[in-house]
Amino acid sequence: MSYLALRAVRKVFRAKGRPDVFAVRDVSLEVHGGELVGLLGPSGCGKSTTLRMIAGLEQLTAGDIRLDGRSIVDLPPQRRNIGVAFENYALYPPLTVAENIEFGLRARSSRLRDRRGNREARVREVAERIGLADILDAMPASLSSGQKQRVALARAVVREPDLLLLDEPLSHLDAAQRDTTRRELRHLQQESGYTTILVTHDQEEALSLADRVAVMDDGVVRQVGTPDQVYDDPTDLFVARFVGEPAMNLLDGNLEPGAVRLAPGLAVPVTLTHSRGRVVLGVRPEDVSITEPDRADLPGVLVVYEDLLEFGLATVEVSGVDSRVVAQTAPGLRLRPGDPASLALHRDRSFVFDAATGERIR
Repeated sequence: MSYLALRAVRKVFRAKGRPDVFAVRDVSLEVHGGELVGLLGPSGCGKSTTLRMIAGLEQLTAGDIRLDGRSIVDLPPQRRNIGVAFENYALYPPLTVAENIEFGLRARSSRLRDRRGNREARVREVAERIGLADILDAMPASLSSGQKQRVALARAVVREPDLLLLDEPLSHLDAAQRDTTRRELRHLQQESGYTTILVTHDQEEALSLADRVAVMDDGVVRQVGTPDQVYDDPTDLFVARFVGEPAMNLLDGNLEPGAVRLAPGLAVPVTLTHSRGRVVLGVRPEDVSITEPDRADLPGVLVVYEDLLEFGLATVEVSGVDSRVVAQTAPGLRLRPGDPASLALHRDRSFVFDAATGERIR
């Protein structure tokens, strides 16, 4: 049984004299206890609005949200026991780090008749786990971006929430801080067992942190699956295009039995045995290799080569094909721009999408 369930949740913003804005369109999602689920998508896709509805900061237009078996739609935010860490840290400048962390406990503790000493002990415990124990007396203005983000996270978890919501928690950090904080965040979530929803536009963040990823676009969940499933088995053209760095190669063509014809005299073998008109052939750069001309699917010419130390990226122009093809190679490729570059595509790792609908053809 799911711990958190969204059932046909919809959010429509209405303003007099203006068209309705459908921010979230009938989203259904189930999250298991102790699981970290990433809501991944571009800006404006509805992921933060979905998180705000779960937290009670936005009212639903339609649908239901159930937490541990009961509907929370009619509960005000303060009665949901949900911890939220927003993209902007929202720290209180006059308060120390310890006081900022404790702030969320005060109103709740008064209802529970909790003593101040218990609150302080809880703050120290959380601060030690998140790496803030040495700066509890510091003021927010003196903190780095990474420290501020950890304070916001500590304030969200100190109350022992039934559910933890993270809205772009690493977006303001530089690369080094992001890597360190990401590892700390994953360790904390696994150690504590908090059921967590992570909202992010960063695919690396979602794929490395989440147990499962829900890819959103235009208010709709396009696909839900493990990081491997979303990456290796995209359900439609949007997921294929959005997930993956470098991006998947997408080539227009016509589907024929056993092949996709990209141009006259140029067809790439695929495992499909039927024809279906205009399609898009997708293949990731790591599944494209430079090979001998007699073993190639696509004859081409090297346009540019990027040596990224761990591997290389070769951009190849194929005559008759509008889109250039990127192939991942070993570092130190001994080809120069203008040299012939014959490409072989991994047949079992090539995807075919309906050009009209974007749906995967299986």
